[in-house]
Amino acid sequence: METPFSVRIRTRGYELDQQGHLNQAVYTQYAEHARWRFLDAAGLTPEVLRAAGLGPALLKCAIRYQRELRGGDEVDVTCALTGGQGRLVELTQHFRTPDGVAVARFENVIGLLDLTTRRLVADPRATMRQLAKQPDLLGLDG
Repeated sequence: METPFSVRIRTRGYELDQQGHLNQAVYTQYAEHARWRFLDAAGLTPEVLRAAGLGPALLKCAIRYQRELRGGDEVDVTCALTGGQGRLVELTQHFRTPDGVAVARFENVIGLLDLTTRRLVADPRATMRQLAKQPDLLGLDG
């Protein structure tokens, strides 16, 4: 995939902390919103995943804040599957202003949870490719 999937979000006043910038917890909400939009765009909607007895599981998240966001600012949040092996998939997210200034970077490790056995599926990439209506959007080789 040449251009990563991206969602634009405008910050809201009630999301700001006492210093007047976006509260750190809201960054994680924006990242979660973008991840679900990414999966939805690929056709991996909550309904499709539930019907397959699966759910995405965020296993690890490392955040590097680079610039503050203030009320009314817009930010583009990207999603790209960037690696991983076995049961784990790495998903990188960049937060950038519309003019390209880096705001934050999220390094995530995700898996697909089998909702019956409560275990991660052995090959999440193959499972995602199989279930996705737009597998190319995921950028998975296969």
